[in-house]
Amino acid sequence: MNRRLAVLSAVPLMLLLAACGSVQDSTEKVPDDAASKAARSAADQVKSQVCTIVQDGVVSVEEKALLGGLVSASKTAGVPSEIATPLGQIAASPDQVPAESVTALQQACSP
Repeated sequence: MNRRLAVLSAVPLMLLLAACGSVQDSTEKVPDDAASKAARSAADQVKSQVCTIVQDGVVSVEEKALLGGLVSASKTAGVPSEIATPLGQIAASPDQVPAESVTALQQACSP
């Protein structure tokens, strides 16, 4: 009888521990989900800025400087390589903007 009582009294404790584990899993996922959404939003914002600049296919000196400023943001935000690579090439170009990099960006920006 005492053994049965001990087993029965352990059941609520096990249920409580299982519930706590479930709550902990849920609370750990919430920040991860929020961080993922924030990262996607940042990447989308950088991509949007890049695409707006290269939309007409002509990149002025001022626009080249803007694109150069977006390189570190693209790395931090996790922008896809089809945007980040040509963006880096444009930023690294000494004088003229490489036309193939602008074309690559335009293709990456098209829906």
